[in-house]
Amino acid sequence: MPTNADYKQLKEEFVQGLEGSSIYHVNTISSVALASVALHLVFEQRFPHLSGFTSSYIVLVVPLLLSITLFADNGILLSVLLSVPIFLLQLLVQPAFEHGPRLPSAAASKTTPQPLLVPLPALTAYRAHMLLLTCLAILAVDFPVFPRHLAKCETFGVSLMDLGVGSFVFSQGVVCAIPIIKDDEYLSGPVLWKLVRVLRKAAPVLALGIIRVLLVKGTAYPEHVTEYGVHWNFFITLASLPIMEVLLHPVLRRVSLTKVGIVVTLIQQFTLSYLGAQTYVLEGERVDLMSANKEGIVSLPGYLAVHLLGLAIGTLILPPWPGYFRSRHKSNLPVLCVRKKSSTLSLQVNMSYVLWVAAFNTTFILAYLLLDMIFASGAEDASPGLFDAINKNGLVLFLLANLLTGAVNLAIPTMHVPDWAAMMILLAYASGISWLAWVFRKRKLWRF
Repeated sequence: MPTNADYKQLKEEFVQGLEGSSIYHVNTISSVALASVALHLVFEQRFPHLSGFTSSYIVLVVPLLLSITLFADNGILLSVLLSVPIFLLQLLVQPAFEHGPRLPSAAASKTTPQPLLVPLPALTAYRAHMLLLTCLAILAVDFPVFPRHLAKCETFGVSLMDLGVGSFVFSQGVVCAIPIIKDDEYLSGPVLWKLVRVLRKAAPVLALGIIRVLLVKGTAYPEHVTEYGVHWNFFITLASLPIMEVLLHPVLRRVSLTKVGIVVTLIQQFTLSYLGAQTYVLEGERVDLMSANKEGIVSLPGYLAVHLLGLAIGTLILPPWPGYFRSRHKSNLPVLCVRKKSSTLSLQVNMSYVLWVAAFNTTFILAYLLLDMIFASGAEDASPGLFDAINKNGLVLFLLANLLTGAVNLAIPTMHVPDWAAMMILLAYASGISWLAWVFRKRKLWRF
């Protein structure tokens, strides 16, 4: 029977030294989310009286969990299995109400002096699915039922969990576009005033990061130090980015968001490749506070670039029509691509990683928009109720997911749990998070 110290070491080795999979593999898994949304839209049109928590959980949440566990190597098969009932329902059952697109009318919006930020169903679905997948993966990765090639890469490579972190940052950037769109003069406002406001909003997230450090150190919880560093964690990164964005507002007034994002990632890549930052992170000794957290610190500019590119996308899809923000700030968005031969390094958030995350999220937001236009019912309540509920209390749910993940790992030797038992635990965990979101769907649990 291994001691706690032995198990801690085994657990840390369980998530270290991994090389990831491929972009194609990650895309096949992610496509399951699109198929589940399409099935939900078609099902809801034909059986609105059956619409509720249970049907939403089965159609929207369970397929996500299956895609990263039992069907992790057969994502296309799972998407096909979800597509069969879509085809049969479309063919055999008439909708209970008329079909029609739900996107805001550009022509009507242009007569409005100020933008009406109507929540896009596609954006709601994208953000909720991204958050759900992140919450599921952070616990699933501790069980053998979660394939190792989906866990975070140690150095170079791509994986589902690497993408999840970047997508979370990209999504935050999209939402941070709201104050910029609502007020044409927001970028020109006093930086100090905006900094105080952003610091107040970031303080709870930063506090969560500090609390997490104390809990991890105090309970001898297994750590993946090479992920962010000895004391740094994702909450600290998440709290830092809006602050860094505000400091760039004087530049963003004059230069397009996309160009600034690209310049930041170019500087990051130059620092990694020619100024020794990459060697420092991979081989440098941990001799002081800064070097102890070198991964988190060095990756910050890269995550800032992801945040800014998300911000640029937000200015396109949140206003009443895509050109609203661009017509006032002369911003444009170039096509993003990742060269096949480039080496993606999520540990330091290099240029390949930034462009991959931006390209993936932009493409999948477009895919959700297309699904909405093809399968939408025309109903005023545009998005699935469960998705609205998840987005309403997203940060609380993410915090809860982290706490539950820690509790499960402290209570159970997850490395030795058989697949069937792991699936039972993960299904209960997923239903608990989804149910809590559903119960509090009309109430904001944490205002700051």
